[in-house]
Amino acid sequence: MNVVIRNTTPDDFAGIIEMTREVYPGSPPWNLDQLASHVSVFPEGQFVAVEQDSGALLGMAASLIILWDDYDVTGGWRDFTDGGMFTNHDSKRGKTLYGAEIMVRPARQSAGIGKKLYKARRNLVERLGLLRIRAGARLRGYHKFAPQLSAEDYVIKVIRGELRDPTLSFQLKHGFVVLTVIPNYLRHDQESLGFAALIEWINQKVAMPEHYAGRDPRFQASSIQPVS
Repeated sequence: MNVVIRNTTPDDFAGIIEMTREVYPGSPPWNLDQLASHVSVFPEGQFVAVEQDSGALLGMAASLIILWDDYDVTGGWRDFTDGGMFTNHDSKRGKTLYGAEIMVRPARQSAGIGKKLYKARRNLVERLGLLRIRAGARLRGYHKFAPQLSAEDYVIKVIRGELRDPTLSFQLKHGFVVLTVIPNYLRHDQESLGFAALIEWINQKVAMPEHYAGRDPRFQASSIQPVS
């Protein structure tokens, strides 16, 4: 596809809001104040995917840098993003890029756009010498299995390849691992019932052995083959 990834500018805000309504029709979209704050506090961490010929906005990614020790590992999305404003961005002390959002227009999904956005994030982490990317992967398919499975058991089955989750399976393919399962990450999300998997991608250029220690073995044995 003739798609380029570049940093977000104010000219993209209206398209991002429109796209958010398509992707999350039951939730409030990003608003102008939030998007302006993202670009103000951390312009390098905001990306859009644009069709080169038409200029159409096809996807976006939003992130910030945090000092992980400032947060509870089971915190919600609002905690890690300061209510979506990113004013807790801490590039002086932080070594974790927190992925607050990645989305692609529904009509253009499965076309490699998400892969390009994730690659842009990894490149940013390596360029800045950060340790890792962490994010909450909302368990979009969990509502279908909640009567039979706990959220932890659902995640284990996704990792083993026995079930497919629209979000988590994609992220496992792109080198992320699951650290734990978080309740009340997005409290009003009907698809995930509020549950998310805390996921991590490690920058091997700066990581030390201790950064891999203490991972829950239940969440480590993925049968999903990663892509480059």
